[in-house]
Amino acid sequence: MDKINPPKSTLKDRFTPKKISTFMLNNAIFIVLVVLLLIIIALSPSFLSVQNFRNILAQASTRVIIALGVGGIIITQGTDLSAGRQVGLAAVISASLLQAPAYAYRMYPDLPQLPIFLPILLAASITGIFGLINGFVVSKLKVTPFIATLGMMIIIYGVNSIYFDRPPYGAQPIGGLDPKFMMFAQRSINIGTFIIPYLVIYASIVIVLVWILWNKTKLGKNIYAIGGNPEAAAVSGVNIARNIMIIYMIAGILYGFAGSLEAARVGSATNNTGNMYELDAIAACVVGGVSFTGGVGTVAGVVTGVLIFQVINYGLSFIGVSPYLQYIIKGLIIVTAVAIDTRKYIKKK
Repeated sequence: MDKINPPKSTLKDRFTPKKISTFMLNNAIFIVLVVLLLIIIALSPSFLSVQNFRNILAQASTRVIIALGVGGIIITQGTDLSAGRQVGLAAVISASLLQAPAYAYRMYPDLPQLPIFLPILLAASITGIFGLINGFVVSKLKVTPFIATLGMMIIIYGVNSIYFDRPPYGAQPIGGLDPKFMMFAQRSINIGTFIIPYLVIYASIVIVLVWILWNKTKLGKNIYAIGGNPEAAAVSGVNIARNIMIIYMIAGILYGFAGSLEAARVGSATNNTGNMYELDAIAACVVGGVSFTGGVGTVAGVVTGVLIFQVINYGLSFIGVSPYLQYIIKGLIIVTAVAIDTRKYIKKK
């Protein structure tokens, strides 16, 4: 008996209009971003340099930490509009407690020189508490994440501004930071011919820890279950309120750490530090495949989204695009990414 061989797929079968449209839908945002990047390179070929790449990695490091906090929340069908203000609060707190003893305009003139880790831990603990409150309002009081975190964003900005605008110096940028604190974020390590900023190392450690949390722990399994189907998760015995509060608290701790690093990286802090960072983080998450419909997202996707966004941000500034126009471009990318994500969800249904 002759064997019946299935017909071989032809090139035409592989590239049907339906398959092409599906590919375009699934990768539209990446295609747009690649085109934008190619335009930047065409306008300024010197953009492709090792120094620029190093600068992009250093700037992306704190953004990755923030985005990983936001990403975990989005997986649970939530969002966090207070992320940027929490970053700013942590930056101001850590900077105010880590000014050089010889600096004439210290916020606390009589404060002894503190070990670097103490103010960083304090800042992360405070933002962790704010994150826990966010989670409580969302999970226990049943306030939608958008409204809950919008309110918290305003509250934290008010708290930060009151703390920042203290006499006798008023609302001046908090500068004169302890050189050890600044070196904590600004230094680099040489590995052969490669120069790796400390910030990249810190971000890498956080990436590994969050990957373990999302993929190898009960909490990680629970947040995916909650985001995928909250009712089914509750029936399965998942304590939804507790898990949501924990994931918001962890996000707050990550914001606090990122805020301290940002203050050290820049060398100063104000009450506007971190402003709009939450939008970049949300956009990076969505670009990286974290779905607002919940239950979908990976650490690798978040990191990729941040890097893509940071390359675009840096590239647009590099070729001299107006900051105001950059806001418009970012807004269009966010809307496009969410629209594509929604279309994917509708098609699956």
